[in-house]
Amino acid sequence: MKKLKKFVFVIFLAASVAGCSEDFLEVEPSGVLSSNNVATAENAEGLVVAAYAAIGNDNIAGPITNPWVYGSVRADDAYKGGGGRTDIVEVDRYELYNLTIPDAGDWMAPTTWENYYKAISRANFALRVIAEIPDGEYDEKTKRIAELRFLRGHSHFMLKLMFKHIPYIAEDISDEEILEVSNDMPNEDLWNVIAEDFLFAYNNLPPSQDEQGRADSNAAAAYLAKLRLYQAYEQNEENQVVNINENRLQEVIDYANEVMGSLEPDFANNFLPGYESGPESIWAVEFSLDDGTDVGRGSYATALNSPTGSPLYGCCGFHQASQNMVNAFKTDDEGLPLLDTFNNMDLIDPDSYGSVDPRFDHTVGFPGRPFKYRNTVVEPGDMIYSPSWARDPGVYGFYGNMKEQQAPDCSCWIKQGPFIATSVNYRFIRYSDVLLFKAEALIQLGRLDEALPLINQVRQRAADSKERPLAAGASDIYNISLYESFPSKEYAFKALMFERRLEFAMEGWRFFDLVRWGLAEEVLNAYLLEEQTKREYLANGHFTAGRDEYFPIPQREIDFTGGLYEQNPGY
Repeated sequence: MKKLKKFVFVIFLAASVAGCSEDFLEVEPSGVLSSNNVATAENAEGLVVAAYAAIGNDNIAGPITNPWVYGSVRADDAYKGGGGRTDIVEVDRYELYNLTIPDAGDWMAPTTWENYYKAISRANFALRVIAEIPDGEYDEKTKRIAELRFLRGHSHFMLKLMFKHIPYIAEDISDEEILEVSNDMPNEDLWNVIAEDFLFAYNNLPPSQDEQGRADSNAAAAYLAKLRLYQAYEQNEENQVVNINENRLQEVIDYANEVMGSLEPDFANNFLPGYESGPESIWAVEFSLDDGTDVGRGSYATALNSPTGSPLYGCCGFHQASQNMVNAFKTDDEGLPLLDTFNNMDLIDPDSYGSVDPRFDHTVGFPGRPFKYRNTVVEPGDMIYSPSWARDPGVYGFYGNMKEQQAPDCSCWIKQGPFIATSVNYRFIRYSDVLLFKAEALIQLGRLDEALPLINQVRQRAADSKERPLAAGASDIYNISLYESFPSKEYAFKALMFERRLEFAMEGWRFFDLVRWGLAEEVLNAYLLEEQTKREYLANGHFTAGRDEYFPIPQREIDFTGGLYEQNPGY
């Protein structure tokens, strides 16, 4: 967190924890520190900060913030990009769903598994220490326990989205008992035990915190709405949605109603420095630069994703918008999305087409359009997106990503070697998320009239977000309107799904949405069939239902537990 006190102790502890072996089950850091000699209020505060730091301790190799690899490239939002198919070939295998042998040369998803369990380890170690401190000696005890359980819930939730069958690791079991925890907990039970962490946070945290970045009950309510929404779509062992639980949907609505917040007046604010503590940020991972360390705590998960051909960036051209994603921003004459026909014709020349959602220029680096709302920056140069900015257009086309980029003259921007990071936070839950969580639950319950104004609220904000790109010199091709009504539940649900795609395009959530809805096989195989006519490298891609909804459990973890962990189906 940007403004929390810095402890030499914390830095030392962080180094100790980070230096743990591959075994994430080694909960207590080895060396000079143990729960017996750090059980003081002052040291507990440092341990909590270290637990917060862990949820942003990622990089290219095992990202745990901005899930662009796992949720964007694996969906229909984006291509891998980079310098051809062999440039980080693991992501190529993810994109084509060719990951059939766990850990066969794969280092990315298994490292993400490891990094999340390291974060869980830090939270659990802090919880064990704090439990030993008498209540009278630590005024913040209950609050800090609630924060740590929120962080632990967050890490388990993200692991469950990726791997489905995971071991839940609590703080109140011995090292010997941890070695006996399998990943065979029934799906419903696993959702509920993760929810218990968020429930504790919801019941024991204040609605807001003085220090930016700390979890509060508002964030816990939003996370409960998110978790119960995923849980509502009940899956069988083949990952098929077999039932939608109406009681869980009502919980989504109830918790969403508890969330305080509002939309930023301009969509762009969500992706620019200076607005990170704004009303739309419900739960975010904090990053920083110029914080006394050599390279700062920048968002290195996206360090490869800047335009390559631009002299302002120079590396490395990953995470390029798909043609399908670009096409989705087209609107009809009335300003509504083309729910069923958006992909019938490619959007190649926006000026000729002349009717797109304004979020197009907030999301996609498109040739001839201003990039990051700039025509020029302080030396050297031009910020009009150029086809030459794409690293391998013959394979991946010309389109770039914009939300995760910042202008190079921003104090929030740093280049370390060829890699680029920023101090702009990554928002795991925005207020627009909460509105659309609630709208989705209402639609599934048949309450279409209640869902309509929620979706329209998101669309109205999009309609009001034209000033920055136009001020930068973009041609005015925007046409967006509100829905007058939803004639049927089917239509309403299509509108909801499309709105989520436009609102969160290339933020890493599309794949997980498709899996939740039970539509991954249908949507992604149709996408691959059409897209391979434009991008030849996708010709051998095929999504296999019952397998590709989730990653395999890392083989090295199965081996470490002597076969205790069960592998996911199909691997």
